Amino acid sequence: MMLVSELGIPIATAIVMGLFIFLTLKYILDGVLDNIKTLNGFVTMLENRVRTMNNEIVKIDLMISQALELKPDVDRVARAENFVEEGHIDSRRD
Repeated sequence: MMLVSELGIPIATAIVMGLFIFLTLKYILDGVLDNIKTLNGFVTMLENRVRTMNNEIVKIDLMISQALELKPDVDRVARAENFVEEGHIDSRRD
């Protein structure tokens, strides 16, 4: 009541509505941040799988080359190694 008597009904209503909008946006953004953290975890797991698959493919390639008595392509094997670029391991090189 004190807020209404000092500021008037329109200003007090605007302050209350502003508080309501702030709390609503905060609730929505907290949900979005949780979803982003979950997706970040999924992406990290997928990156680990890609790294593992890349290493396994190189290993299979080398085993087949040895079984067929072929000289392995050392340059391709060297390119396939994981390397750190901009602080992250990049396993996409081929």
